[in-house]
Order: sequence, then structure tokens, then C-alpha cells
Amino acid sequence: MILVSPDCLSTSYSSMLFSRNPMLSSHLCFTISRRTFRTKTSRRLCVASSLITSPESFEVGRLIGSYGFMNITSYSAGGMDFEYSGGQLKLQDVGEGSVKIRLYEGRIAQGSLRGTPVVFKVYPGQRAGGIEADMMAANELNAHAALQSSSKGACQNLLMLVGGFETKTGEQWLAFRNGGKYSAADYAKVTSEKISKSISTKENSWNHFEQEQKIKRRRYFVIKLLQGAITGLAYMHYHDRLHQSLGPSSVVLNTIAEREAPYLVPRLRDLAFSVDMRISNLEDGLGTLSEGLWRRAMAAGASTPMEKRAFGIADDIYEAGLLLAYLAFVPFCEAGIVDTLSLQRLLENTFRLDVEAMREYCLADDRLEEAVKFLDLGDRAGWQLLQAMLNPDFRKRPIAEAVLKHRFMIAVV
Repeated sequence: MILVSPDCLSTSYSSMLFSRNPMLSSHLCFTISRRTFRTKTSRRLCVASSLITSPESFEVGRLIGSYGFMNITSYSAGGMDFEYSGGQLKLQDVGEGSVKIRLYEGRIAQGSLRGTPVVFKVYPGQRAGGIEADMMAANELNAHAALQSSSKGACQNLLMLVGGFETKTGEQWLAFRNGGKYSAADYAKVTSEKISKSISTKENSWNHFEQEQKIKRRRYFVIKLLQGAITGLAYMHYHDRLHQSLGPSSVVLNTIAEREAPYLVPRLRDLAFSVDMRISNLEDGLGTLSEGLWRRAMAAGASTPMEKRAFGIADDIYEAGLLLAYLAFVPFCEAGIVDTLSLQRLLENTFRLDVEAMREYCLADDRLEEAVKFLDLGDRAGWQLLQAMLNPDFRKRPIAEAVLKHRFMIAVV
């Protein structure tokens, strides 16, 4: 399993002066050589004709952030273990990956989309990032190109790729329409910090009505955020694509102001580890970036292409369940009380995916009161959905469309 975490991210965009990059080449094609099963193959991957591939069509602005990746490098045979996605997952060694991705502001400089703001996602060349960087860039490019060519039209809950280019140093620059400068992780962090400040200054401690309204707005915002993220995931699954990197940092938001919830549009990004789950592709063999997924699928008893497909979908739903847990707790608690890893450890290690047992534990901690109340809505509907999405048996997890129709997701809070 590969986890994505933001290394740094600016939370403010200022007006900037654009400059053209003199080091750009004029194509967006990736030649990838890889070794799989002791054989060497070469693939040349090119973009759909609708994407902008001329570097002169873009203007590059300032650096706004970067991403790092962590890889699980080994599994320990000893110690505590637990069930995950229907298979056995033991204690792990986590190492920092070699691929460092940079983000830049920019805009389209020519054509009918001239002036459109974009965000560049820059993959390092092979010298800095190795073959893995090229493979990730090509995979993300192909995933977006496939999803955006659907006859059903584009999905507003997926970040839109508008084009890109390759530099003479081998860097791959992918240009996405700017869907917002914040992520779900940013929203949760800012909100929890506001809670801490409010408690320390005893702000609104006397105005119970205002506090109730604030909580209602927060619940509505979180539900709207989850609806958008799961809608994007459902669209991907309908078009035979797994996300495989879903988390708080992979959901882009156009606003984090809870009063603007009616205008909130969450969009999924980070498709570098996306998996093509068409049956023909599953029959052909395993992709390098998805080896871990299919290894776990085999361990869980999914051996046929159809069974692997079902496992992959369920694996995405599991990650969406962890996202639900994160958004149900972090924005409703003081800063530092819970985070992604502590929640995952509680669910998987301490309570072994027994959500009801975790609820009993949370009831005893006053700092988690609002999170418990949120998941208690609709006669504990939130806990019920969380348990379904994190079911140890991958065959019993709901599909994305069923999650969207769950009473917790359509509740008027």
C-alpha cells in the first residue's frame, strides 16, 4: 500500500508574474522501459488529441508546494497482525519513496482557453526520480485521458487534465485546471485549529445557539465533501478505474468556508497509482504499480479476473471508509487529538475493525464528543456506514453507488 502525504502546501494564492520556461521540449509522450518477470518491454504512451501538448501554450508561475510518497518496504512476520481487505497484513517498515513531486501555479496562454488558471504537477526525470517517476506520470496521464474521453461526459468531481509537456531534462509537467487551492486535509487542519483557539479563548461559550448552528454547518459541509469524493470514485469505478491513493490530501476543494457549503465542489486528484481494471487488462498480467494490490487480492482468495476486479473496488471503498473516519473526527476535535495514522491504528490494530467497540471507547473521551454525535445521526447511521465500508470481508463492502444512497450520506443535518 502506498500512502500519499503533503510535504508542504501554501494556503494562499497571490497575484504573480508569469515567465516562460526556456527548458521545454515540444511533446508529451513518455517512453517507459520496465522489467517485469525477467523480461524488458518498452511502451510509448501519448496523449489524446484534445489535450494541449505545446509548451508555448502555457505560462508557469510560482512554486506552491510539493508531494512526497511513502512506500511499505517490508512486512514483519512477528508481532501483532490484523485483517485488511480480506487478507493478513502484518507490522510494516515504511520508507520514504524516491519520487518528489512539485506543484506550480500557471495558466493557459493561447487558444480558446487562454487565461484559464492551471496547476502544474511536475514529476522528476529518471535521473532524479528513477523509472518509477516516469511510470507514475504516464499512468496519471493515461487515467485522466481515459476518464475524460467518456461518452457520458466529464465528471465535475474529478480534477480535469488540460495538457502538459516534457522538459529537456526529462521532467513531466501535467497541467490541471485549477479546481481549488485547498485539500480536505487542509480543511480538517484549519477547522481543528479553530476549535482549539475557540476553546482556549472561551469564544462563544455563552452563545449556545451560535455554537449549534456552527456544528450544523460543519456537519453539512463534511457530508457535502464526502458526497463529492464518493461521486468521483463512483464515476471512476463505472469507467473501470481504481483510484488506489484516496485520502484527505487527494481531495481538492474550491472552498473551506463552511458557510459556502452549497457551492462546495470536491474533486479527486492524484491518479498516479490508478489501476485499469478492465477484464482484458486483468487477464494480460500485473502492472508494476499495482503489484501490491494484486498480491493482497491473491492472499484474500481473489484469483480470477472478476474476483480481482471486485477486490480492487472493495479496496478503494476501504480507503474511502478511512476518509470518512478522518472527516468524522478531525474537523470536530481539537488540533492534535486525532490524525490519519492514529485513527487507522485505532480501527485496525486496537479494535480490529470492530466499529461498535471503537464507539464505546470514544464515548469515554469528552474530547471526541462532537465526532461521536456526528456519526450517531440517524440512529448511528454514520457508524453503520463506516462498519460496512471497513468490513474485514471485502466481498461484503458496499459499492460506491450504495454508499451514496446510504441514509447517513443523504441525511439533512
